[in-house]
Amino acid sequence: MNALATTTPALPEKFANPLLQLKGFMAQPAVRRSAPMALMIGLIAAAALAWMSLSTPAQKTLFTGLTDADKQAVTSALDQSGIKSHIDEGTGALTVGEEEYSKARMLLAGQGLPKQAPGGYAILDQLPMGVSRAVEGERLRQARETELARSIEEIDAVAEARVHLATPEASVFVRDSAAPSASVIVKLNAGRSLSDAQVQSIVNLTASSVPGMKPDGVTIVDQSGGLLTKPGGRGGDGSDERIEFQRRLEDKYRTQLIQLLTPLVGAGNFTAEVQADVDLSEVQATRESYDKQGALRAETGNWTGDLKTAATPGGIPGALSNTPPPASTLEQPQPATGAPGTPVAGGPAPDPAKQSDSFQRAYDLGREVSVTRGAPGQVKRISVAVLLREPEKGRRSANEINQISDLVKSAVGFDQSRRDNVTVISRKFAGADAAPAAAAWYDNAWLPVVARNATAILIALLVLLLGVRPLAKALMAKRDEANAPAPVPAIDGAPGDGPAIVAGEPVTLDQLESSRGYDNRMTAVRGFTRDNPARAALAVRDMIKADAQ
Repeated sequence: MNALATTTPALPEKFANPLLQLKGFMAQPAVRRSAPMALMIGLIAAAALAWMSLSTPAQKTLFTGLTDADKQAVTSALDQSGIKSHIDEGTGALTVGEEEYSKARMLLAGQGLPKQAPGGYAILDQLPMGVSRAVEGERLRQARETELARSIEEIDAVAEARVHLATPEASVFVRDSAAPSASVIVKLNAGRSLSDAQVQSIVNLTASSVPGMKPDGVTIVDQSGGLLTKPGGRGGDGSDERIEFQRRLEDKYRTQLIQLLTPLVGAGNFTAEVQADVDLSEVQATRESYDKQGALRAETGNWTGDLKTAATPGGIPGALSNTPPPASTLEQPQPATGAPGTPVAGGPAPDPAKQSDSFQRAYDLGREVSVTRGAPGQVKRISVAVLLREPEKGRRSANEINQISDLVKSAVGFDQSRRDNVTVISRKFAGADAAPAAAAWYDNAWLPVVARNATAILIALLVLLLGVRPLAKALMAKRDEANAPAPVPAIDGAPGDGPAIVAGEPVTLDQLESSRGYDNRMTAVRGFTRDNPARAALAVRDMIKADAQ
């Protein structure tokens, strides 16, 4: 049985070896003629690409997630101001040049753009179906924080605000339940501050927006890290109000000094500081005083006497009960009593039947109660320091400094009994004569732009010198070779035609005259014309003139 052998037909050589196929393609005359031009165009395109990549400034993200209306408004405002912007098609982020980022932010902030910030309860509309309860709760908390921040930013002094809510999960056990709390950080505008009423308004607004939150659980911090809310209320012990009173008092004195000294020595030619020692303690005193003279209020007592000398009862028994009692008489109490039976000067005669007495008397004395309450804010001492700028020429006289010192004393209400102190001196200000230090050359803003453009120009020059120029020379040489006449081979003349003319060698007049034969003479004429074009032109001119004659 014969075995059938299957053989795979061999591929053609041009398909089997791609390198040979590429060499064959490049060896074609049309490709060889167009290769330098294509290479030159590629180098020019690479230089242009490098120029565009280096000349374009680095981009920085300005906003992300803007709505279409805000994108249109922001790009229009930037175009009107000459700021180039770019919108990324993939992420939708709005970018500008890194050097124009701050300028664009300030421009848009001045125009109130963008008007609609992303976030808020709009993120609840983007919740997909089937999300877990935990994710839904986090989204709800995030939306609530964003809305609270927007509400706080409506206050004039607040530029930006962020709210963080801590809402623990509800527990069925009352002891384990924790109250929610909130932290608010506010970024205030330059030169602005929040008053006590505004801070309390933010506290109440935040506490009222979260169920179960108390005002004590809200903490407010500014961009400098200062705590605006304190435990038990802001300034619950009155210390803040007292410190604020002292600060206002010092500012009042300082303003008076500025208004007084500015017309005299000029703005910027002095500095003044005031330290007021204020008695901020609140004193309350109660005082009772009694009058020495008093009035008898009550008197109780008894006395004993001798029954032998006393009058015996008489009359009808029982008749006294039917008769009215005699009129009572009030006797003036004696300031002092002597022994029984001893007469007292200025008093009635002693009763002979009285032997001793014992009395208890109560007097109403004059009582006076006074309450004195001293209000805080009494100035105990004032210290004022004024530094004057020394004139460029000369010095201030002692009389001038004394006059300014007297004016300062009058402005602050100087009181020697309080040991007030006012000091006025005149000195050269530090750095007044020295010129401001110039910024280093590498800190200038134009340096990155110049470096980027110089690099792009250098790359373009390198491409022209190392790529385009050699190619141009090669093309010009090839054109010259194509236009040059073909070399004439040496023609060995027949015997008797004169010396043979060798191609490429200079031809002289002797060789031209001694040449014989048509071909040899034509070769000599061509060589002589090539080597001496001027003399050949003169010879042709002479020949034309001779024919004309």
